[in-house]
Amino acid sequence: MILPLIYKLLLLTLGFIVVVLSRHVIHAMSTRLTLRKIPGPKTSSYLWGQEWELYNGIPGSLYLCWHKRYGKLVTFTGAFGHQVLSITDPRAINYILGTGAYKFPKPRGVRAWFKATLGEGILWVEGKKEHEIQRRVLAPALNQQSVRQLTHVFFETSIYLANQWSNILEQNACDEAEIEVTNWAGRFALDTIGRAAFSHDFCCLSGEPHALASALDGLTNNEHRRSSFYMRALFWLVPSILFIGKKGGMIRQVKYQLGDIASKMWKDAKLSGGPYTQTLMANMLRYESSLNSHMEEEQIVSQMRTVISAGYETVSAITAWMLYEISVNREFQEQLREEVCAVPDHSFDYLNNQLPLLDAALKETLRLHPAILENHHEAAETISIPLSEPLEGTGEMQLVIPKGTLVAIPVNVLQTDPNFWGMDAEIFRPSRWLEKRNGALLNGQELLAFSAGPRSCIGKSFATTEIKALIVILLQRFSFQCEHDIEPFQSFVIRPRIKGEMASSLPLLVKKL
Repeated sequence: MILPLIYKLLLLTLGFIVVVLSRHVIHAMSTRLTLRKIPGPKTSSYLWGQEWELYNGIPGSLYLCWHKRYGKLVTFTGAFGHQVLSITDPRAINYILGTGAYKFPKPRGVRAWFKATLGEGILWVEGKKEHEIQRRVLAPALNQQSVRQLTHVFFETSIYLANQWSNILEQNACDEAEIEVTNWAGRFALDTIGRAAFSHDFCCLSGEPHALASALDGLTNNEHRRSSFYMRALFWLVPSILFIGKKGGMIRQVKYQLGDIASKMWKDAKLSGGPYTQTLMANMLRYESSLNSHMEEEQIVSQMRTVISAGYETVSAITAWMLYEISVNREFQEQLREEVCAVPDHSFDYLNNQLPLLDAALKETLRLHPAILENHHEAAETISIPLSEPLEGTGEMQLVIPKGTLVAIPVNVLQTDPNFWGMDAEIFRPSRWLEKRNGALLNGQELLAFSAGPRSCIGKSFATTEIKALIVILLQRFSFQCEHDIEPFQSFVIRPRIKGEMASSLPLLVKKL
């Protein structure tokens, strides 16, 4: 009785696998046929495609090589033969990120990642109507007017971090010491987002072990493991892989940690009442009170998870890279210090309008070290997109992209294009932002570090203002020097590390002024 049942279950399972594989093979062959005129590298592995080289190489280096060799449109192969289309054509990108934004949602695997770690928040949601509803909840608390009123929080948190570093120097009874910056940058980002967005102090900058900081860091700061490669290579095709193994356990742990903290903060905020500030928490309270029915707590918690995680990952990475570039460009460091030491007040307007070198340094950091290296999308339907240059061999100014095709926009290729940025495009030179330049990268968009169009990052002003505030305070009190060879590596974002090491690391020699 049991054996026939097992036999039937095995047949059903086998049949399901055959159907799935058949559909995948047919789609891969169809996509390859449609995109056959687009050049690209030969497949290095029938099983993994170019995934292994992408995983083990210097982040972004293969995209630079491919686009230099093949042009603005490149196809390459992912795991199990699926085709990826990499695009640097400006007109095509303008369409994908602008007019056609909702026709090019995030890939299924990316959405599965966000749902597994954060819930169904603004990074997960797709569709114009649904996205605009979620954006209305968050955007008012992250616009310039709100950030202006939160700037004092950024400076207070920055001063607290500087005081902690001063304590380290005093405890060592010296004027200088080597401090591991990436860990502190992550803690600064968490405390800032906690206080400014939710009126909650995570107390990460106390320096004591912190469960949330450890969980977030552990999830993405161990990408040297082979399990991480398998997950990254396969989650585009099999999103359920995110839920298995040790990595799956870490994902569940992060979601629990973020959810537990967010739920407690939301309940405390509702009990205290008085949504009269410009914080994100207050805006969510106002939004809920304006509805005829209450928002589900999981909706609120998902948004809070998303804001905390996004604020942690991107801000900590950008902060670390900016301090690195300042530390290795000593002459510029002195020029920047002279500018920030003359700051008369800690206002939003002065910080963003009266410090041209600081603004240039941040933009140059974002240009050379975008936190997110590749902007990934998936064609929701077979669609024709416009091109700025005719297709080679056909002369057509349109490209047909089959439904389900993965599309990659390599931000680093665009932001180091010598045809736009000059022959020194790969060099950190903030003065380029003080020079007049004709045109812009994409429709007035100087950078793609925060993406563009209706799905661009709504926290841009929040993030850039808090980073600027931190750099002002640190440069007024310390000098920085890097005595290690640093290389980029890809976790969830692009982080720095000592060359040859596994995890993120940026030890800087910090000297008290």
